[in-house]
Amino acid sequence: MKIITWNCNMAFRKKAEAILAFEPDILVLPECECIEKLIFKTDLKQPSSMLWFGTNKHKGLGIIAYNGIQLTLIHKHKTSIKTIAPIAVTGGEFDFTLFAVWAYNPNDPDGTYVEQVWKAIHHYKKLLKPERTILAGDFNSNTIWDRPRRIGNHSSVVKFLEKRGIHSAYHLHHKQIQGKEDHPTFYLYRHLDKPYHLDYCFASEDIAKNITAVEVGDHDTWTRYSDHVPLMVTIEAVLALTTD
Repeated sequence: MKIITWNCNMAFRKKAEAILAFEPDILVLPECECIEKLIFKTDLKQPSSMLWFGTNKHKGLGIIAYNGIQLTLIHKHKTSIKTIAPIAVTGGEFDFTLFAVWAYNPNDPDGTYVEQVWKAIHHYKKLLKPERTILAGDFNSNTIWDRPRRIGNHSSVVKFLEKRGIHSAYHLHHKQIQGKEDHPTFYLYRHLDKPYHLDYCFASEDIAKNITAVEVGDHDTWTRYSDHVPLMVTIEAVLALTTD
């Protein structure tokens, strides 16, 4: 199974061909237009399931599945955390709970970015199980911006998840340290000299140990589409994941 998260900077329908070349099973797409606008070219592979969250029809959180995979919103979705959603993923190589993330809420006085993730993981903590759990998307955060005295910074989020057996796929696979990543996922103003790592896929240990590849797109290829590059995680389905 391949899960790709990519902040597409709107108008995904015009950029879909580029990312579909990597044969994703699930796409998590911050800044994606609403489903009504997601009309793809007939020669492109068509989705088996789609969900979307947001108030601006041009710029919300889209989740798109292929190859017969179905996406179902878990009824405990807290709409005040607008663009972080718990989703039941079924019909693929293994079933799991996906938290699709776009950490952005400019109207929340508690904080626009990582504070949204902090609120979400506490609200959904009973769903954050050490097996069959993935969080993926644009977290809009990095340890380099931690505010030590503020509850809910990036490092606090990472520690909270790690205590529940959920780890960053990129950091595990590439043996990276939070805040010192070798592979940026975002380029401010699309400038090569302003790189940051803001996009993540966290996976429970049963899934993480079966990750075979974690790829990060390069600036030259993707800058024509977005200020973000894709983060692509490939998981090998094994008996331990496909049986209860």
